[in-house]
Amino acid sequence: MNSEEEFFDAVTGFDSDHSGEFSEASQKLPGGLALDKSTSTSQRVNKTQERPSQENGLHTHRTCLPAPTFSRSDFSVWSILKKCIGLELSKITMPIAFNEPLSFLQRITEYMEHVRLLHTASRQAQPLERMQTVAAFAVSAVASQWDRTGKPFNPLLGETYELVREDLGFRFVSEQVSHHPPVSAFYAEGLAQDFIFHGSIYPKLKFWGKSVEAEPRGTITLELLQQNEAYTWSNPVCCVHNVIIGKLWIEQYGTVEILNHRTGDKCVLHFKSCGLFGKELHKVEGHIQDKNKKKLFIIYGKWTECLWGIDPASYESFKKQEKRGNHVRTPKPESSAEKADPDVADSVPEALETVQVIPGSRLLWRINSRPPNSAQMYNFTSFTVSLNELQAGMEDSLAPTDCRLRPDIRSMENGLLELASQEKERLEEKQREARRARSQEGTVWRTRWFHQDNNPYTKTPDWLYTGGYFERDFSDCPDIY
Repeated sequence: MNSEEEFFDAVTGFDSDHSGEFSEASQKLPGGLALDKSTSTSQRVNKTQERPSQENGLHTHRTCLPAPTFSRSDFSVWSILKKCIGLELSKITMPIAFNEPLSFLQRITEYMEHVRLLHTASRQAQPLERMQTVAAFAVSAVASQWDRTGKPFNPLLGETYELVREDLGFRFVSEQVSHHPPVSAFYAEGLAQDFIFHGSIYPKLKFWGKSVEAEPRGTITLELLQQNEAYTWSNPVCCVHNVIIGKLWIEQYGTVEILNHRTGDKCVLHFKSCGLFGKELHKVEGHIQDKNKKKLFIIYGKWTECLWGIDPASYESFKKQEKRGNHVRTPKPESSAEKADPDVADSVPEALETVQVIPGSRLLWRINSRPPNSAQMYNFTSFTVSLNELQAGMEDSLAPTDCRLRPDIRSMENGLLELASQEKERLEEKQREARRARSQEGTVWRTRWFHQDNNPYTKTPDWLYTGGYFERDFSDCPDIY
């Protein structure tokens, strides 16, 4: 068994412990993808009416979890690793107390928190404006990781998650299509038939002693249907610090390139690494260029806070004035006491809470405020709090493989940590037994809702939505719980 993949099961998923939008028919698509219209609007409404609703007919989502966050003060990663010196990392199992009551499939669904940016982009007339909004969406997709220290549960093979939000105008479905290596595929579409958003996620992990670096693999694709445009990109690298000892904190770094396959325009975003004195922590800087590499627009901000944009001439003028009016301080030499020590935790950089706004800039995106009790709810956003909600009547329409029905996640959400741990072990053993049975029978696993193919725009391997999920024929779904 691949040790790197099992290490992913054990350790990854930890997120940061530190870290406004713009003012405001089956359809065949380029590349052979089809909009899933298997369920009519009236059918979707009938399903949601089984749940509590407001006077306007929209579902009222919960605002808190059934039980508060578990204290992790009695657990430490070091207390586990120090007993495993000389052993393979694949043999390490993390206590369930380090999890959060969500599956990784639900974590992926958090990309959709700022879905209104996609609705905005679909209405904008100019390609440059659309690229600005798509760039803001790409940055917003990783914003929910800020201050999140819990590890999501690893999806079981065949596990699924769906989310229909008529109030936000989209529906979403995902499936764990591979376990070794772990691959999660997802597909979302606008209920107004304005966009399709899909991709597959399978990170490549590197363990550096005190930190774990997750290099994203897989392509994220956005299609704006009215403009007949497709955009593709990959997420930045995520590095989790102090996985052995000290206070967990993350940074995201690397270059994200968003390509408009119709116009050739490209947005290049640089997620800055922390740097020696933490001055660059969480910063994002970049630009939009046309197919001839002429800069059209400058973008700057923080992925934990907001994103602004300005024309290149105004940006360069401001930078020249700033350079003339400010003296750059020379950093003091690093003393021997401050040099990196592999046995000492990395200090948590102090991030400035505001972005210096250049006069003439336009706000592209701002992070949503979190609920006042977020710290007692694994630092979830209001959107995240609703993801594992299971109201009366929902089980009748959900696939039996849906994350909401996982007993270990449900037990943890309800505050039953010991039961959650027992259920997690039972489910993992059941998955191993099923794999052994397939091996003995000579059968292979069959995915239900996605198939492996080349991305129609990048021509690289991808997992594409097969269709049919919302017809809700779940008769051949496996028993994984």
